[in-house]
Amino acid sequence: MRNPINNDKESTIKKLNNMKGTPLTLKINRGRNKIESYDGVIENTYPNVFTLRLVDGGIGTFTYADIHANNIAFFKRKI
Repeated sequence: MRNPINNDKESTIKKLNNMKGTPLTLKINRGRNKIESYDGVIENTYPNVFTLRLVDGGIGTFTYADIHANNIAFFKRKI
């Protein structure tokens, strides 16, 4: 399931705050046919970035600009 997010930064932060604690899969388009997939839970939102606590214990940091450029897709993950 893909969650549509508008280009308004404040509404993006609100939607990400609502998704905190939900198991997610993020698919990130890094360009030139490089697609990375991460499983985890949104941990925190900051003014310019948000963090994802990965299943393996690491932390991934992503920007809201990537969301607005449609480089990140969010999918609910089944437990």
